[in-house]
Order: sequence, then structure tokens, then C-alpha cells
Amino acid sequence: MPIEEKERPQALVSVPSADPDPPKKDRAAENVAKAKQELKQDSDELNEEDAALKGELEMLVERLRESDTSLYRPALESLRTLIRTSTSSMTSVPKPLKFLRPHYAELQKIHASWPDQPAASTSQAIANTATAAVEAVASAVGLGGDGEEKKKDGESTVQVSDKGLFADILSVLAMTYSDTGKRETLKYRLTGGSDEDPGLWGHEYVRHLAAEIGEEYDLRNEKSESTDDLLALGLRLVPFLLSHNAESDAVDLLLELESIEKIVPYVDINTYQRVCLYMVSAVYYLTPPDDLQFLRTAREIYKKHNRYTEALTLALRLQDPAMIKEDYDAPTNPNMKRQLAYILARQQVDIPGEEDETLREILNNTKLSEGFKRFGSELSVTEPRSLEDIYKSHLENARSAAAVDSAKQNLAGTFVNAFVNAGFGNDKLMVEAEEGQSWIYKNKDHGMFSAAASLGLSLLWDTDVGLSHIDKYAYASEDHIKAGAMLANGLIHSGVRTEMDAALALLSDHVESPNVELRVASIIGIGIAYAGSQREDVRDILLPTLQDSTVSLEIASMAALALGFVFVGSCDEDVALGVASSIMERDEEQLKEKWGRFLALGLALLYLGRTEQSEATIEVLKTIEAPLGKVGITLVQMASYAATGNVLQIQQLLQAATDHLDPEKESDLHQALSVIGVALVAMGEDVGSEMSLRHFNHLMHYGEPVVRRAVPLALGLISASNPVMSILETLSRYSHDNDLDVAINSIFAMGVVGAGTNNAKLAQMLRQLASYYAKEPDCFFMVRIAQGLVHMGKGTIGVNPFHTDRSLMSPVAVCGLLATLVAFTDARGFILDKNHWMLYFLTMAMYPRFLITLSDETGELLPASVRVGQAVDVVGQAGKPRTISGFQTHTTPVRLGHTERAEMATEEFIPYSHVLEGYVLLAKNKGFEKEDEMDTTK
Repeated sequence: MPIEEKERPQALVSVPSADPDPPKKDRAAENVAKAKQELKQDSDELNEEDAALKGELEMLVERLRESDTSLYRPALESLRTLIRTSTSSMTSVPKPLKFLRPHYAELQKIHASWPDQPAASTSQAIANTATAAVEAVASAVGLGGDGEEKKKDGESTVQVSDKGLFADILSVLAMTYSDTGKRETLKYRLTGGSDEDPGLWGHEYVRHLAAEIGEEYDLRNEKSESTDDLLALGLRLVPFLLSHNAESDAVDLLLELESIEKIVPYVDINTYQRVCLYMVSAVYYLTPPDDLQFLRTAREIYKKHNRYTEALTLALRLQDPAMIKEDYDAPTNPNMKRQLAYILARQQVDIPGEEDETLREILNNTKLSEGFKRFGSELSVTEPRSLEDIYKSHLENARSAAAVDSAKQNLAGTFVNAFVNAGFGNDKLMVEAEEGQSWIYKNKDHGMFSAAASLGLSLLWDTDVGLSHIDKYAYASEDHIKAGAMLANGLIHSGVRTEMDAALALLSDHVESPNVELRVASIIGIGIAYAGSQREDVRDILLPTLQDSTVSLEIASMAALALGFVFVGSCDEDVALGVASSIMERDEEQLKEKWGRFLALGLALLYLGRTEQSEATIEVLKTIEAPLGKVGITLVQMASYAATGNVLQIQQLLQAATDHLDPEKESDLHQALSVIGVALVAMGEDVGSEMSLRHFNHLMHYGEPVVRRAVPLALGLISASNPVMSILETLSRYSHDNDLDVAINSIFAMGVVGAGTNNAKLAQMLRQLASYYAKEPDCFFMVRIAQGLVHMGKGTIGVNPFHTDRSLMSPVAVCGLLATLVAFTDARGFILDKNHWMLYFLTMAMYPRFLITLSDETGELLPASVRVGQAVDVVGQAGKPRTISGFQTHTTPVRLGHTERAEMATEEFIPYSHVLEGYVLLAKNKGFEKEDEMDTTK
């Protein structure tokens, strides 16, 4: 027959039916006939080798049918050898499995008909030793494992009964017989009772078995049946998966079996990095308590392999003081301990009782100011910047002479000057101004407060010089200036601890002051200075003010907020009880005041990142009928799930935000906070962040006015100091909104997104907005603030709460961002009124984005060559992929963007930290020196 005719489709050569639509039964019969014909055609086309293999397999099946039991063992041994030594491509089934498939049902019946037998006798084992050895060599070229493993197999399998070995073979055959739901691969594996390694049947078999184990485990759990045999079998698959670059499969299997902690003994020096990387990156997609269990297990693996910095990072994520102390004390190398101290200092976590002076200095961040200024001089940005350097008014399209309020302009100048020159301590308006010529006196009333407080930002972290500069204003005749000086004292201590405790000594005297402004400034100053310290003496000073029902809600709420800063994430019962009782003791009219939201925020901050511990407090808040109860519940829920990416929590917050309420009858503040909550829960996890942007887009289109005003704030939070162009363009669009409140929040959010980046495109957008809003004093004021934020620290300081390669969230930084955004939920009531000083909450989130390398011998600056590029996600990738892309080579110190990552450019130095960020100690690589010497001798 010619080829063309042979390959012609059956439908074309068949005679047309008289009936245009033949009955379904006839068509079914036709299909069966067609399938038989194709099978026959396949068998006709078998080559000589395949035909011989098929014949041999059929002969072995025939032997299993016979009554002579002595033929069974050799037949089964031959079947096993043929299956294991077969090879196949990635896309085809191995030939023996393909040829045995039609016999599968018959083999099942034969297996069921055999009586149960004990394992083979010792004499039979000796007789078969030679056969087993031959098989072990043959199967070494099979579907997985190495020769040594096969030898072990040969020794163990001779002890298996005939029926057990038959069950193992059926287990492999069941892979090709897809009868869904029966899980026969697992069924026969369990009934076989074989001690041999399942990996000897190949990778595909192990994966198939793992999938069925997971399904069976879920089913048994529902029925409350024992799962011990499944766990035992699963643990036998783990070593094979780990040794064959399938670490993710091993982790997934133990997750299904709810036994992830059992992976620790199986992980060795070759696999621990890939296993831990996968486990830590999977945390965002797990539900409690699996997420915490994964972190604990990964930490155990790191500890086992003496990876101190990685273990400490995970202990900090778990917020477990005992683990943090244990990991900090673990290394015997004093240089490694210094590196761990730098990581703790960045997270603002203290180790009580540390007596070593060097380590105490590092933990207290004492030299942060010195290091930052040195970093600034390396980048040549130490010179103070004037307001005009930032505004670049000559580039603005002046539409007409702006009739601006000069006092408001001067106030904006105060903040811009403070943010731009933050940390350098040499700005011309305040620090370097001549006696009596200070910028303070160009402001009015409350403007003087913010101007005096701006000293704290200019002299940020520099406690020695800062206190003497501020001191001259601490005894001013005007209460506004005096209050500003108190707040400045708190600001310069943000993130820095001193032995003298100057902040507490200076500010505690005014906590009971009759002057409201001075009292508030002192309370907030203490809160900012000791944020995250969890110090009991601070609690003793602030708690009486909170519990005093005679003080105004403003003072009580600021005391609650300050306590929230100090005890962030601690679940402190005394503070929680104090805030809850303060809410309950006040009448509903008082709680309706705008200050109430900060009372609730102070409570919420206690539970930042504490999902389980917050439940009791939420139940208490449900008993409060005032609108503040609902606000409190929203804030506590969103804070406790901060940066977890919890989808259910995001859905709840979205549902709350989309309810249609009548603002005249009930408060809708909780809706605005729900929108910010979506960003707080989603941030830090890339997929969740991307998805939330779409939600915000919908809320902006269909949401109520209060919701629309909160959307820009949420966008600012989710991308702080990370100027993603799509987000900037969205905010730019919103900044021209008809609702001026939306526009004001959008302009501020643009500043937060670009904070400390010097982003040229954003600076241009803001100059255009300055022209557009020249006649709108509130919007114009906010444009100036945003311009100051974009050039924060002259482009060296960011406000993003994530650090250490975006793996750790700073609770103190989240405090600063959240407090500022909550103030912006009523921008006209706070920031644009008399409480513009609330912009200084951002100070807690401010931190230099630098990489400074230090010598492990001297502790001094050690310039080293590093590559800086965009961070690349390498989870689950084969081999050793590059962790950065589009890199440039620099010499340290260098500035790092939010999404950038650094790695050593040469092997001259070995870093003590797994992440090149902040302060990193370097050890000289002695092997590198030897290579250099060899090169010079050539």
C-alpha cells in the first residue's frame, strides 16, 4: 500500500452512511473498532527489539498465571529488572509500562488471588544473592539514584515476600493506569511492605506517590483515621527528593503531612540554602499556624549549619525575645557577634544585660550619626541645600502671581528644610543661623512649634551636638517654641539610645505641664525617642496621663499613641487595659472627637504582627457601642496582620470599605482605615501588592468620598520610598481630582512614594503641580511638603519599613508611617490646621539606605568592590542563578534603592552577613592573597 493511502484518515476512506446522522451506538462501536485497528497498527510497526521486549513481558505475565509457585519469584525479579533498566524520553512512557498496561487489570486479579506469605527465607536469600547483585548493577543505569543505592536495594529486596514484590510492581504500573480517586500507586506501595527505597523506581514514581500521599492524608484527616503509615512513607521519599534537586517537592509533601519540622535532619550542607529559601518565600502563602512553623523550622536548619545572621533574621520575624537572645549568644566569634548587633540595631531591638562596651555602642546606634555623615561626605552631599535648590521655581510655569499666605509658605519651608537636610546638622535656616536670626521667628504661633521641632530633624541621631543646639530654645518665653524644643529632643533620639537617657530626663518634667501644647510635645517626644524599647519606666511615666479621665481626649490619645510607639508589637497588658478603660470611661460625645482615632491606634500598635494575641482585645472592643469601637476593631485587625498578605483579612477589610453608609447617621472613619489596612496587610509581598493596586483602582471609581480620600494614602504606604512609575502616574492623576481632599492626600502620597529617592520624573511632576495649585494654599503647601520628602536627606534616607533584603519589617518604621497616614484621614483637621507637627511622625520611619563595609579587625571603614543591581527572585531556580540583574560595580560605601541588592564583586573579602545592607563586617580572604601572589610570580 502506498504511504499516502496508508496514512489517510479513516473517515475519508469509509463509505458514507445512508443515514446522515447514524445512531450513537453505531458510532461507539465504530470508535472501538477504530481504536483496535490503531493498536494493531502500532503492534505491526514495532521494531524487532520492542517486539522481543513485549514478548518477554507477556511470557513473564503468563508465568504468574501458572500454578507452579517456584516460577513466581524469578518472573517478578525479571519484571522488576526490566522496568527499572528501561529508559525513556521526558515525553514518553517507558516501554515496559506501556506494554504491561493492557495486562494491569489481570495482574491485579492474580495478586488478589495469591495467599499472604512471610518474607523469603534465609536460604532463599543466599540463593538469590548473585541475582540481586546483577540486578543492582543493571538498575544503576535506570530511572534514578546511584549504584550504591541499588546495591542496598538488592540486599533488602531479597527479603520481601513474592506477594510484596508483586505489590511493588503493581504500584509502579498503577501510574500509567489513571483511574482517578483510587490512589492505587499508594495502595499497593503500602500493602507491599517493602523496605527498599521508593526512589529506585525513578523520579516520576516518587512524585506520583507523593501526590497520592497528600490526597490520602487529607481524606483520612477528615475521617479522623490514623496517618502514621503515610507519614512514615512520606519521610522515606524526602531524602530522594532533596538529593535530586526537588527541594520544593520535599517541603510541599511535608506541608501536606503537617510535619514540616521533620525535614531538619534530612537537610545537609548542599541543600539547606535552597530548602530555606523556598520555605521562607512560601510563608506569605500559608495560613496560620503553618506560616510561623515554617519560619521556626527554617531557623532550626540555619542554626544547624551555623548560619547565624540568617537564623537571627528569622527570630526577629517571629518577634520571639527568647529566640533572639539565643541566636545572639550562639556565635563564639566576637566579630560575628558584632555583625549580629548591627542587625539588631537596625531593627531597634535591644539585648538587656549586654556588658561589652563595643557591642552596647552598636546596639544603641550611638555612631549612626557619625557613619551617616561619613557616608554623606563620600557621596559629596554634605553641603546644606537651600529651599530654592529644591523648589527650582524658575522651572515652574508661573500662571500668575500667586496670592499665597506667606506664613503658610514659611511653614512649608520649615518642613522642606528639615526633611532635605535631615541628619547632616548644618542647615542654614536653623542650625547654622546666627543668634536671634533663626527661622523660628519667621513663623507665627503654631508655626513656631514646628520650626523649633525641625531642629530635631536637622540634627537627627546626633545626640551630643543636638542637645546643646536645642537647649537654647528649651527656656524660651514663648510656649510654642518651648514645646517645639521638647519635641526636637525626642526626634534627635529616634532610633538612638544613650547611657544618659537625656530624652527622658528632659521631657518627663513636662508630662504633667498645664500647657496642653507643651504636654503633648513632651509625651510624643518620649514616644518617638523610646519607640520599640518596651521600657517599664516609660510606661510608669505615661500611663497615669492615659488613665486620668479628667484630661482632654487630645492629651489622653497622644499618651496612648506614645505608649503604642514604645510597646509596639509587645501585647503589653497594662497598656492595653489602660487604653481600653480610657475608651470605656469617656462618654460617647467625647469619643466622637477627631482625636479618638489615635487612642485606638495606640492600642492597635501593641498588636502589630501578633495575629493570635489580638483576638481577646477585639472581643473587648466589640462591646463598645460608640463609633470608636468599630475604628478600634479595624485598626487592631489590620495591625495584627501587617505584612502577612493574608487574603481573608484583605477581603474583610475590602468588604468594610465598600459598605454604603449614611455619614450623617453613622461614622465612616473605619472605612478609610480599612483601605489603608488593605495596603498594610498586603505590603511586603509582591503578588499581594500587585493585586491590591487593582482593588484601589476599583475603590477610587466606585467608593464613597471617605474611601476615595484614603486610596492615595494606601498607595503611598504600599510603595513607600519605591517610586514605581505606574503608581506615580496613578497618584499624579488623582492629584488633579475635583475633591481637594483627594488631591491633598495624593500629593502627600507622591512625596511618600518618592521619599529620599531624588526621582527626577517625580520632581518634575511636583513642579507642574506647584504651578497648577498656585492659588490653592492647602494644595500648594502639600506640594512643597512632597518636594521636601522626595529630596529627604538629599537622597540618602528612605522611609520604607522593609530592610535586610526586604525580609524584615521594622515595627518602629510602621508606627511612624501609620501615625502619619491616620492623621491624613482628616488632613484639614490635623496637618492643615494646628497639628502640622504630626508630619514629624515620619522620623521614626527614616533610616539611611546605605551599605558601609567595615574591617573585622579594626572596625574602621573598609572600601570594597561590590555589584549593585535589581534584586532577582531565585526561589526554585536550578543551579546557582544570578541574584541581581543590570548591575553596576561600585566601591563602598554605596547607596541602595528599595528594590536593589548588592553582592561582592571579588573574592578578596568574605562578608559576615548574608545580606549586604547597612553595616557589614568583612574578613580578608587569605586564599585570595595567595592567588594574587601566584599571579605576580608568573
